[in-house]
Amino acid sequence: MAKPTGRGIVRVARRPTGWIAPGPAPAGARGRPELEPESDEDLCFLTGDWRLFQKQDGHRWSLDDLVTAWIATRRIDPTRPLRALDLGCGLGSVLLMVAWKLPHAEVLGIEAQADRAAMGRRSIEYNGVAERCRIIDGDLREASEQLGRFELVTGTPPYFPRGTGTESAKPHAMPCRFEVRGGIEEYLEAAQRLLASGGEIVVCTSALERERVERAAHERELSVREHWDIVPREGKDVLVMVDVLTATAATAATHSLVVRDRASVWTADFQRVRDDMGIPATPPRPR
Repeated sequence: MAKPTGRGIVRVARRPTGWIAPGPAPAGARGRPELEPESDEDLCFLTGDWRLFQKQDGHRWSLDDLVTAWIATRRIDPTRPLRALDLGCGLGSVLLMVAWKLPHAEVLGIEAQADRAAMGRRSIEYNGVAERCRIIDGDLREASEQLGRFELVTGTPPYFPRGTGTESAKPHAMPCRFEVRGGIEEYLEAAQRLLASGGEIVVCTSALERERVERAAHERELSVREHWDIVPREGKDVLVMVDVLTATAATAATHSLVVRDRASVWTADFQRVRDDMGIPATPPRPR
């Protein structure tokens, strides 16, 4: 459901009866016009009661972002202070989900598309976490070590090399799918350069790129600590995969997350993911 504002759209919550959003409340627009959606935008729910600005017709946050943030934070004590970095953060969906799950973390994003970065900053302001979250403009391949080191580095590289599919004419959408500024190799190179001792890198990639990810990790002396196959529906092929990498030697633990069963109902495993990330684990009742 959506609620028109005269400018853009503010999404209305559709939640199970009695479900209360966990976590801190967003600060809201507070009378600031820039924290209202523009005519081509919507202000959607992200995690808990936090929201995200995104285009009505364009790249939007998705399952990939959710599983990346969940896997990245699932074993981290939420009371632990740490520094987290999201490479190519786009609208800031993974960045904000990490910040929501780890309320004592300082979270930084790097984004090359200035308009995407600007939207992400508005979401940070709307949710009231500008004191510990920020997005800087820049190409992740040029990320300076002056940024410091990070205990957690996340990234969702584009899934396809240039020339391997139909590229969108939308300037903000095409780089999300095709490797305009590099792929997994460049993401891991930047992540390794900025990773703190004992830290972890979490990347989400196309299932078709498994050998490429393993090769890129090996070339950068990174070990796969966890490998996750994300299956959209029981009986279907793996859609995407998420790898947790470390600079120390590790033996990979392999997991599979099936999103829906054969009847297209969310599995118990995926319900736990949603619950962990402050999203209703069951659909709302029909009206």
